[in-house]
Amino acid sequence: MIAVKRFFLFSITLFLIMPLSSYGKDKDVPAKGVWVTTFSAKKALYSKRSAFELIKFCKKSKINEVYLQLYRGGKSYYDTSINGRASYDDMLKAAEVDTIDVILKEAKRCNVKVFAWVNVLSVGKTRNVNIVAKFGDSILTKDQHLRSSMRTEDVNESDKYYLRDEQLFLEPGDLRVGEYMISVIDEIIDRYPGLSGIHLDYAHYPYPVPFLPRSSFNRFGLTYGYGEENIKRFKEKKGLDPLSMENNNENSLIWDDWKRDQVTNLVEKLAKHIKDKSPKMLISCAVIPSCDTAFSAAFQDWPGWLEKGIVDYVVLMNYTKNNQLTKEITRSALAQRGKGRVYIGIGNFLMKDDPQLLAEQENIIESLNPDGVAYFSYDFLINN
Repeated sequence: MIAVKRFFLFSITLFLIMPLSSYGKDKDVPAKGVWVTTFSAKKALYSKRSAFELIKFCKKSKINEVYLQLYRGGKSYYDTSINGRASYDDMLKAAEVDTIDVILKEAKRCNVKVFAWVNVLSVGKTRNVNIVAKFGDSILTKDQHLRSSMRTEDVNESDKYYLRDEQLFLEPGDLRVGEYMISVIDEIIDRYPGLSGIHLDYAHYPYPVPFLPRSSFNRFGLTYGYGEENIKRFKEKKGLDPLSMENNNENSLIWDDWKRDQVTNLVEKLAKHIKDKSPKMLISCAVIPSCDTAFSAAFQDWPGWLEKGIVDYVVLMNYTKNNQLTKEITRSALAQRGKGRVYIGIGNFLMKDDPQLLAEQENIIESLNPDGVAYFSYDFLINN
């Protein structure tokens, strides 16, 4: 009996002196990812040697996730039959082999996950892409003056007060966008079954600078969501016309919630389709780092996506040279994990000539225990 009491007292003492941080903490090493763009100067997609060098570098640097850009600006950089093949054929001609296959094979050998990085709503600077050619301008989102998001189009006196985007955006409230993006993702997964997941990007509305906190301030700036099909569906469901209704707080709340739902519904639709098709596929999403900006200006409710388990994790595009901002954004974001994970993206391209600053940001982020870090981008990480 005395021995049992001593053991009990010893166990209680051990529990009390053991650091609380050792309980409930994931013992796995945080993930380390890197974005590899189609326009990379290292041309990972344009030569067999460069493809091998990418994975060799990742293994050496303990990078275990690669976000490989395969669909950008409405163009396919993979073996496609539903989009124009010009970009892919250029890759094939330069490398004499499908470098995506090379990367996937070598990545598997080195235990590196490769994600197909897909730009969902941006279509670049030109209408000369398949989705716009197929559906016409009605597939694009518009501002409340029915102009596209491209800053060089329909310029007028008001443009001196804000800065529009440098590219065209699709309308997430147009159901044809979701169906088309499913066909793109299906084609990628079918052709490259060795992929570990899909990395979604540009899953938000464009937001000009300065941005508005809500639609009741429409007369002072720009907001988007006025694509033809989105307006039509909103009228049918809510009985309001966003172009003519009074922009009071009540109506603005209904309209803003609707737009936010369109982005969320699109992401959820894509994610569900991917999981139904390939249950082991991971779904990550590059997101605007500030929760407030994402929610109010870009209608991207990524904390809600995590809370509902729509995506496996998000990767913050936390590109700044301000260490204090890095700390504040990271702390705020990590409180939003929900059912998922939060990776912190580092804009190492901003620090290409300042490796000391990059090291400081890495240390700040690491001290806050994120689920992972990711670097934008491969080119500048190599240089550092």
